[in-house]
Amino acid sequence: MLKFLLFCTLAVASRADIAEEEDVLVLKKSNFDEALKAHPNLLVEFYAPWCGHCKALAPEYAKAAGMLKAEGSDIRLAKVDATEETTLAQEFGVRGYPTIKFFKGGEKESPKEYSAGRQADDIVSWLKKRTGPVVATLTGVTEAESLIADHEVAVIGFFKDTESALAIAFEKAAEAIDDIPFGMTSDDAVYSKFEVSKDGVILFKKFDEGRNTFDGELTKEKILAFVKANQLPLVIEFTEQTAPKIFGGDIKSHILMFVPKTATDFQDKMDQFKKAAEGFKGQILFIFIDSEVDDNQRILEFFGLKKEECPAVRLITLEDEMTKYKPESDSITAESIIEFCTQFTEGKLKPHLMSQDIPEDWDKTPVKVLVGRNFEEVVFNPKWNVFVEFYAPWCGHCKQLAPIWEKLGEKYKDSPDIIVAKMDSTANEIDAVKVHSFPTLKFFPAGEERKVIDYNGERTLEGFTKFLETGGKEGGAPAGDDDDLDSEDLDDVDEGHEDESDGEDNEHDEL
Repeated sequence: MLKFLLFCTLAVASRADIAEEEDVLVLKKSNFDEALKAHPNLLVEFYAPWCGHCKALAPEYAKAAGMLKAEGSDIRLAKVDATEETTLAQEFGVRGYPTIKFFKGGEKESPKEYSAGRQADDIVSWLKKRTGPVVATLTGVTEAESLIADHEVAVIGFFKDTESALAIAFEKAAEAIDDIPFGMTSDDAVYSKFEVSKDGVILFKKFDEGRNTFDGELTKEKILAFVKANQLPLVIEFTEQTAPKIFGGDIKSHILMFVPKTATDFQDKMDQFKKAAEGFKGQILFIFIDSEVDDNQRILEFFGLKKEECPAVRLITLEDEMTKYKPESDSITAESIIEFCTQFTEGKLKPHLMSQDIPEDWDKTPVKVLVGRNFEEVVFNPKWNVFVEFYAPWCGHCKQLAPIWEKLGEKYKDSPDIIVAKMDSTANEIDAVKVHSFPTLKFFPAGEERKVIDYNGERTLEGFTKFLETGGKEGGAPAGDDDDLDSEDLDDVDEGHEDESDGEDNEHDEL
């Protein structure tokens, strides 16, 4: 009996060891397994205390934890300081912050990566879809009203025969969407309440027109397309919380309006922008960015804009390569935006490539200064071997490289066929090279072939010299083989995902 009491005391002490902060369990290696046993449905955030994205997520994450706890749900939210619990971070493949994983049934082997938005409602909806029925059965008006009231977006299928092929197609569509709740009803009172006269699908939302009725053949694919086209507001603000929805969606063409919220004509500009958006639903995502917010200044810089130049409009496609477009007119009216978007959808626009003016003394210094306007004629001069650093003024790694690059330029300043150059890629763009990280180093050997060779060697004067003296063979790799930053890393940056270091220890700063 004493042994049994001692065992119980130790077990209680072990469970009590799991502290909570704002309804979020605080996990460590010492209590992680215990937490999985005690909570069969557990969402765990691996974070870093210095991570800005983690700080932005924290209040919404705590709010979601509180909502579930208040409902008496067996789903719990937890967090792990991955900078302290490095063994856990390594075990679960944490590469950036925040990384969020869902553990079901106490299993550690294959947790599910969290894939929805970063607002409390998104988190709760995703978890309920993962732990409950894919489609909730709505047996009365109260249940239907609650589903709609409790969520920013909800989809209800109205089917008299819930076993029909149409109802099954609806369920299959629901399985493919994690972050929106689906319900189904055959109740006459619910039909009457929402003025539905025949079987169909309605998307309810707390913005814009309030509801959208599906019109067409009820197949899984068409229901999915309907939901994806209507689940976001006509115009969505870019923030830490909305970034995952913006970049994680299927719509890869985005038009952005940069405007200060404090402007006296802000609402007028928004009304014009929203009016234009109505005709491009499902084709182009309309986004506005508060140009006065400090965190948005890098985005303005990426588009070659300054605060004083706003309001302004730009369009970007996020396919294999990012392509930017600029309207001919600075006017922000529904008519001008519709014309701009129509030209884009019809393939009549040319990409907008930024370029500074050519400096008068661009070739007077050991390191030549390239801009968009003189790039081609210099790097593809068949008589010259040109070694170029593509940099960003704010990039810490570029600043570290600068004195070495200057020494390299000095070493070859009198060479008849070797040119050492640099280009500010935040202000200049060219078709020949797509820059995704800083610094990017590329070599353009002499000849008519227009070859491009990536530099992958040591960033030392000796390494650079050996590379140039061997014609780009020692330390070089064919263009396209550079693996310093892959597409997944770009997605992490776009969606609000910070790299594991604080930026100063990496070889590149990301765009």
